[in-house]
Amino acid sequence: MGRKGILSAGVFVWSLLTVGSGLAQNFWQIFVLRLGVGVGEASCAPAANSLIGDLFPANWRAKALSFFMLGLPVGIALSFAVSGTITKNYGWRTAFFVAGVPGVLCAIAVLFIKEPKRGATESHDIGEQKREGSPYKLILGSPTMRWIIISGAIHNFNMYAIGSFITPFLMRYHGADIQSANYVSMIVYGLMGAPGLFISGFIGDAMMRKRQNGRLLVGATAILFSIPFLFFALNQPQGATVPFLILMGTGCALMYFYYSTVYSTIQDIIEPGMRGTAMAVYFFAMYVLGASLGPYGTGMLSDFFTKRAAQIAGVTDVSQTALEPFRAEGLHSAMYAIPVLSILLALVLFAASRTVTKDIEKLQNWMREVKAE
Repeated sequence: MGRKGILSAGVFVWSLLTVGSGLAQNFWQIFVLRLGVGVGEASCAPAANSLIGDLFPANWRAKALSFFMLGLPVGIALSFAVSGTITKNYGWRTAFFVAGVPGVLCAIAVLFIKEPKRGATESHDIGEQKREGSPYKLILGSPTMRWIIISGAIHNFNMYAIGSFITPFLMRYHGADIQSANYVSMIVYGLMGAPGLFISGFIGDAMMRKRQNGRLLVGATAILFSIPFLFFALNQPQGATVPFLILMGTGCALMYFYYSTVYSTIQDIIEPGMRGTAMAVYFFAMYVLGASLGPYGTGMLSDFFTKRAAQIAGVTDVSQTALEPFRAEGLHSAMYAIPVLSILLALVLFAASRTVTKDIEKLQNWMREVKAE
């Protein structure tokens, strides 16, 4: 099938099941359909990243990946803007139909991509040759890869917590209606990511030319700088939507530095023939330990702080109706987990920056020896 075939099939499955979600009649039907959407999406990312690694040389990969990942903030922005408007006027089912149809066209377009030769852009062209042994042991045997996998879980926890709860937060805490909340979410979580990605790609490649751990240092520094913006955004008083938008949007833009700098680093430490597998292992941890736990963990924290706020106010009734006045405060307190975890994320990325040079040199030495044989 080839990588472009896998990519096309994944996009098609994602699109078809997204449309099907709009036809679901109960919770379990939509659960299974959304699970299938995840399967389709999971097959896309490793194939796409592997293709990009063979289309662009090492000193261009952060830029190339930043352009590729622009689909994330642009897609998110469109989803908030379009889904909020459609849901308000036509219902949530229609929103699924509108979301799924364009993907079918993309799946067809992917089939016209030219499949590049593996390793053609490397300084030592080794084709599809791989180091001996289990690919999973080789991937997890890299200290940098282990740090990156941990970072992916933490980063996705934060990103999916924001994505899942920013609109409810704006509605509960700042009093916005669903359409207005989605427009603010569109800017903060969507549009602000575009300049973050664009800038990070160029800075990451520029730093890589100066030092081999440059990309990871850029990513770690950006996450570190995002922390005060995230904290003070959440610290804004109720109704202060504009200051929240500016501060949270800046914090999210800095969080988007992560993708181009970290994804390109994976390609720096893994040979072309194993990059798809490496991305699959990384995405497994990123989504199972990060994306799935982000909304769940934040929701659990929100419930905990909601009940605590009610208890402090002297309310002993734990029914949903009795707790409703305290949900804004509960979610507000829960969202502070994001800047706290960002501190840990920055430390993990700085740790990865201390091991990456050795891992790059190890791979380059092996590729040089294989090429010389």
